[in-house]
Amino acid sequence: MGAETTADVIVIGAGHNGLAAAVELASKGWKVRVIEAKSSAGGAVSTQELTLPGFKHDVCAMNLSSFAGSAFYQRHKAALERHGLAFVPAQHCFASIFRDHSYLGVSTDVETTVARIRSVSEKDAIAWQAMLEDFQRKAPHLFSVLGSPMPSTALAKSVWRSWRELGKDGVAELLQLLLATPRDFLDRHFESDSLKAMMAAWGLHVDFTPDTAGGALFPYLESMANQAFGMVIGQGGADTIIHAMVGVLQELGGELLLNAPVKSIEQDKGRASSVVLEDGRRFTAAKAVIANLNPQLVFGRLVAAPAVPTAYQKKVDAFRPGLGTMMIHLALDELPDWKAGPELQAFSYVHLAPDLAMMSKVYAEAAAGLLPAEPVLVVGQGTALDPSRAPAGKHTLWVQVRVLPALIKGDALATIPAAEWSEVKEAYAERVIDVLAHYAPGVRSKILAMHVMSPQDLEHFNANLIGGDNLSGSHHLDQNFFFRPVAGYSKYKTPVKGLYLCGASTWPGAGTGAGSGYMLANLLAK
Repeated sequence: MGAETTADVIVIGAGHNGLAAAVELASKGWKVRVIEAKSSAGGAVSTQELTLPGFKHDVCAMNLSSFAGSAFYQRHKAALERHGLAFVPAQHCFASIFRDHSYLGVSTDVETTVARIRSVSEKDAIAWQAMLEDFQRKAPHLFSVLGSPMPSTALAKSVWRSWRELGKDGVAELLQLLLATPRDFLDRHFESDSLKAMMAAWGLHVDFTPDTAGGALFPYLESMANQAFGMVIGQGGADTIIHAMVGVLQELGGELLLNAPVKSIEQDKGRASSVVLEDGRRFTAAKAVIANLNPQLVFGRLVAAPAVPTAYQKKVDAFRPGLGTMMIHLALDELPDWKAGPELQAFSYVHLAPDLAMMSKVYAEAAAGLLPAEPVLVVGQGTALDPSRAPAGKHTLWVQVRVLPALIKGDALATIPAAEWSEVKEAYAERVIDVLAHYAPGVRSKILAMHVMSPQDLEHFNANLIGGDNLSGSHHLDQNFFFRPVAGYSKYKTPVKGLYLCGASTWPGAGTGAGSGYMLANLLAK
């Protein structure tokens, strides 16, 4: 496609959802142009040598399980794999370490997982197996809902199918799951505090404390899906999905334009018709413009008043980010020596979130603008699964710090002054390493190099991560389902005809599942 030709659709933002929409539409014969401000595609799915040469770090996203299970991947699997997409499965998916340096973890072998749970509660071992059996019955219905636009005929059909196959009691249980807090859900099913903490840790990935309504779904889904299907990461890095998607897009005749920040989206007769770049170039879209961006980066910026209704702009302005995140990437001589046991070196993820009280406290501190005294850490051991990510015998460690304030008002320990993140990130990173060293003594001596990304750094890296929010918008109930990102516009449309949104700010939200891009493309191509 020539640089000045009219495309059927222009996609702004080459994150994985934008690329999914582009690939799907190109596969249906649409002329597609993707415009990306940065020098490479991928958005938050990026792999870079951040510390030392030869050490490949997934900058933000690491877990690709939702992509591997996505409808998009199933449809384009052969083409993506032809362009180099490859996954590395985890035999040991995730674990949590507790204050007494015991641990619980989920491995793909059910008996292995159940034996660990049995060591803390025979009753819970039975309950885990029962929940897994129930999940296998309910999973198709849950995934059908999560894979349907909100609202849509497909959603109505999913609900009707669930009613017929699960009955009113089964549907009621699913509804309870969607609305429950993690604590209430877990208390209903289990007695062991350790098991509850292991599952609840997943809630902090998506902005849910143990006592936040609507937060039960993610701990349930991640725990059961990892047990039933396992976890995968990308061979050589998470960006394997990006390279493959770009390859498929170009094979289908689509164009990717890099280093091309957008200045404005222009309209003709009330319809989005063209995109103007900061360098003055203009590109025309015959059918649609898709913004794979947080709505706050689109309305009031790329599209300004009076084109945007005041009521809609007000709702966009009120779209609330989740709390912030810090990413710490380590190049290591060896994997951590976990005090809880050497077998933990085989797990893809290790959660340092020892109990529900601590999870509630860290969220409350961050929400109040305080640097948490004891942060929750998600420790990714990518090289335990994929040695190609580091030189022979060496390792990388992916440390996600959840959750943090975007603007610092103080320190829960009163040892770090309130200041800009650029001034205190190294000091706070030392606190994080202290926590890591408590569970893995001697880890400091293994560190060859460290790269710290504060919430401000993450927003600079990707403008969609406002305030370091790696979710591109809180997933609390008032901003989820039919309310994501704006009530009345959950189906990717906007008040501007021909202009659509996709990405983590839209349904079904954050993650690597490519759901919003894929669903939007299929709605447009009907």
